[in-house]
Amino acid sequence: MTRLSILGAAALSVVANGAFAQTEISWWHAMGGALGETVNQIATDFNASQSEYKITPAFKGTYEEALTAGIAAFRAGEQPNILQVFDAGAATVIGAKGATVPVQDLLTENGVDFDINDYISGVRYFYADSDDKMIGMPFNSSSPIMYYNMQAMEAAGVEAPKTWEEFETVTAPALVKAGYTPLAQSHSPWIFAENFMSRHNLPYATNDNGYTGTDTEILINSPEIKMHWTHVKEWLDQGYYAWFGAGWNDNQKPFEEGKVAIWLGSSGSFGGLSQLDLPFEFSATYLPYWESVTTEPKQTFIGGAALFAMSGKSAEENKATAAFFQYLTSPEVQYMWHRETGYVPVTVAAYDMAKEDGYYDRSPAAEVGIKQLSLPAGEYTKGYRMGFYVQIRDVMNREFGRILGGETSVDDGFATIETEANALLARFAKTQAN
Repeated sequence: MTRLSILGAAALSVVANGAFAQTEISWWHAMGGALGETVNQIATDFNASQSEYKITPAFKGTYEEALTAGIAAFRAGEQPNILQVFDAGAATVIGAKGATVPVQDLLTENGVDFDINDYISGVRYFYADSDDKMIGMPFNSSSPIMYYNMQAMEAAGVEAPKTWEEFETVTAPALVKAGYTPLAQSHSPWIFAENFMSRHNLPYATNDNGYTGTDTEILINSPEIKMHWTHVKEWLDQGYYAWFGAGWNDNQKPFEEGKVAIWLGSSGSFGGLSQLDLPFEFSATYLPYWESVTTEPKQTFIGGAALFAMSGKSAEENKATAAFFQYLTSPEVQYMWHRETGYVPVTVAAYDMAKEDGYYDRSPAAEVGIKQLSLPAGEYTKGYRMGFYVQIRDVMNREFGRILGGETSVDDGFATIETEANALLARFAKTQAN
């Protein structure tokens, strides 16, 4: 090789590995199976859309496992650029001082226009702070909705109930007579606790549901929710309700098999249900409410998870993360994510794109979660912020199981949840004071 050729090769190497080298960022997530494939496709498409940045997604197990891995990595100084954190873990990562860069700051500091009102109503503030600054980027957002077997409803001569009173007096007896188990649901803390409070606009915790202070106490031991659970236990005893355990699929499967007529699950399950060869047609509508508690039902809390930009990264890597978030929230990508998975599009522009494309004319049930999240808001509907909430949910699941199993009363079960949850919240408050 001539000297000129050697110099030319060296110059090309400098260009390739120096001034024009891609900035690489990492994304840890908890999306397995088909969801993980869609996450990988988003990353691949982002990398192909430009040449400055490269994102590499990595599956880290369940939501709980991903959060644990992210916290351990942060303590070791080996955190990813982006960490997916589920709803119950939000307070933990937001409360970890210096662990994240607020997504609103990240975007604006890197020249990306940001307006929180560009996001659909029900997702705007769940991952925000007490000043309504968005800390985490809503990603796989969902709402608990009511799926129903259309053949079962026709056989029973009833429609999907709007209220729990209607379910109890009209829908459930008719479905039993037609040979169906009327109701099952897949996440008691999310659906029959958190979203019971949101749907009825009831306070779930002190300090504005935990947003405005760490000395927070849970308000779950209330007459309204205990009334609901008293009815749930009666429905179980009457054959109006079936509970197959705390596992999500344990309760979804009997609906898929056509044995259960109504299933309360995630709007994010729509994509998966649509791809199954079910022995019936299904549709969906809003989560019911008690007319005896409110005549003006409100929107629900979101479930799912958000993406947090971890701190301790270079300015170039933060710029790359901002560019990815800008790409991720574009109407085209959000619509694709919504269409492929069933999760709601987090922006108004993406929702408008889906409507203009006629998607909801073809799949009306796919719009239910978005419409429910767009219902009127109330004083207590933006979300909740409680530390050690993963453990609090575990306490709820244990006590709800004991109530349904006849091992404890509704009053005693909720008193236990209140006592143990508040002890956990007090422990979390001490970690924030240090």
